[in-house]
Amino acid sequence: MLQKFSAMTQHLSFKYKRNFFLRRERHHRLLHSPWAGGLVLVIFAALAMILANIPATAEVYHHLLESHLTVGFDHFKLSKPLEAWINDGLMVLFFFYVGLEIKREIMAGHLSTIRQAALPIAAAIGGMIVPALIYTGINLAGGEPNGWGVPMATDIAFAIGVLSLLGNRVPVSLKIFLTALAVADDLGGILVIALFYSTDIRFEILAIIAGVFLLMILLRKFNVYKMRYYLILSIIIWILFLYSGIHATIAGVLIALTIPSTPRYTKRYFLYKTQFYLDSFRQHNRDGVKILSNKKQLEDIETIRQIAVNAISPSQRLEYALHHMVSFFIMPIFALANAGIRIEGLGDLDVLFRPLGAGIFLGLVLGKPIGIFLFSRLAVYLKWGELPEGTTWPMIFGVSCLGGIGFTMSIFINNLAFTNPAALTGGKISILLASLTAGVIGWGITRIVSPRKNHKNP
Repeated sequence: MLQKFSAMTQHLSFKYKRNFFLRRERHHRLLHSPWAGGLVLVIFAALAMILANIPATAEVYHHLLESHLTVGFDHFKLSKPLEAWINDGLMVLFFFYVGLEIKREIMAGHLSTIRQAALPIAAAIGGMIVPALIYTGINLAGGEPNGWGVPMATDIAFAIGVLSLLGNRVPVSLKIFLTALAVADDLGGILVIALFYSTDIRFEILAIIAGVFLLMILLRKFNVYKMRYYLILSIIIWILFLYSGIHATIAGVLIALTIPSTPRYTKRYFLYKTQFYLDSFRQHNRDGVKILSNKKQLEDIETIRQIAVNAISPSQRLEYALHHMVSFFIMPIFALANAGIRIEGLGDLDVLFRPLGAGIFLGLVLGKPIGIFLFSRLAVYLKWGELPEGTTWPMIFGVSCLGGIGFTMSIFINNLAFTNPAALTGGKISILLASLTAGVIGWGITRIVSPRKNHKNP
């Protein structure tokens, strides 16, 4: 009887452990799936719309965003509305992450060689120029000409997420092309923000920023790997940018450029040292004695941990550590704070028939695919680049339509371009409608032109 009970207990224990690990594996795949971040963004954007349009919550929602949060000391304080802390503070981390991503792609990714980079860079340039021209042409005689940068942006999370919904129906090379295109587009957006959406620039503060930035570059040059030094100088640069006239998020990109991208230890050193301390761990093993009570084994494990950490470059560690924070916290919070648009009725959709709304909508829905596709054809025709393996031009056009999903970056530039509340709200409505339209059209075209066969992921 006891044997049967013991066998049953072991079976239940094994079944519980197996189910636990299966659930854990499913959760891990969900968190790392390309569409998960986009799904969370949609949920938080919808939540913001609901909160802003229900009378019982609208006042609380807007009051919370306008509430001032003060950080500092007696003689130095930063006091800003919560919305400003999100847009000028949290988004610095987002742009820092984007900077790390761009740096990786340029150094060792899909933008690391001229041949690889030519096609996505050409596509990104076309995807910025044509929408800006469409918007400017519509708004030149009237409207809001300063908003030409709004339809230039592509939201990488949404675009990759929508394409990933097609699964193995699309080749991996097409996903790589869209990723590289979106990264190059982000770089263009950052330059546009820095050069054209900065006001009342204080050059004396920029000179101080240049000095601190140079100091951070010297730290990297002299192989300083302790992150606390970079953190202190990063906070100083961010505070200086707040008073410089250039948007503070640019600080995140500059800081990312200074983070060491080479590991402290080489692969050869890592293999040799870890093997040495693993051998030491085995030698000091004593039967019946747990690691907790074995001081030498604890030291060996800690040393192996330190070696493993230093075998990965600081920029890689930070990018990996920030991925979930950016995808599941920073961007959703940004959407929650900025997508809360009060819709009085269908009359608010008339913005699409005014120069501002028409410029943004047509720039994203028409300008993006036309610019990306035509400049891609031009790059291949001139033999600067080549069509990604396993793709066709109809597939490239479908992905070009997905480039019209502006959302996060477009809303961010929208906040910088317009000061008039009516223009600000109209721009957001146009961005949301254009992004939804571009996503549906891009998904539909890509699905139709993609053959019904599975493409293996690498």
